[in-house]
Amino acid sequence: MSLLRSLNLLSTLAHQTTVRGGSIRAVHRTAALCKVEDRKAMLASLPTMDEGTIGERSIDIDSMIDKKSSIFPDASTPTMLFNGVPFNELPICHIRVSPNNTIISITDAKGTPQFIRSCGIEGFKNTRKGTNIAAQATAISICTRAIERGYKTVRVTVRGLGPGRMSAIKGLEMAGMNIVSITDTTPVSWNPPRPRKQRKL
Repeated sequence: MSLLRSLNLLSTLAHQTTVRGGSIRAVHRTAALCKVEDRKAMLASLPTMDEGTIGERSIDIDSMIDKKSSIFPDASTPTMLFNGVPFNELPICHIRVSPNNTIISITDAKGTPQFIRSCGIEGFKNTRKGTNIAAQATAISICTRAIERGYKTVRVTVRGLGPGRMSAIKGLEMAGMNIVSITDTTPVSWNPPRPRKQRKL
């Protein structure tokens, strides 16, 4: 705070001149201090990045209800047939997303794991594991293996927040998987832990 006060004082004196012993000199700020102050102001004005929701679209649900009533599950959903298979017997694709990695596993209807892949297994190292490109590549590779084994139609559950949420689902679609439903199972705490203190810029 004292640094900002002194910079403000210097800026007000920048256009004034001082007379000492008959000589006149101008007071000015150095360029380095101006750059630091401008950068801090720019960083403070930036909006906070909302992790995990990048690429998601907001949808007007009321208009969808009017158009298509079967978009939401009801009592008859478990017995509804998709490619000749009841909904509750379809395999499940679990996408576990974190800011640093994305883990995708395909299980049968009972929950027995059949395939599991992560961005690290796929060959991405360090910070590249947490990118949307890594999640998409992982989804494509696990999907091609699943299609070879006969898994064509799946349910998808997404858990967690991170850059790979939307791109993993896009990867499944790109590889030719038929996605019947998308469920978000991210745990939400009603009394979360105290957040970290604000970062000093």
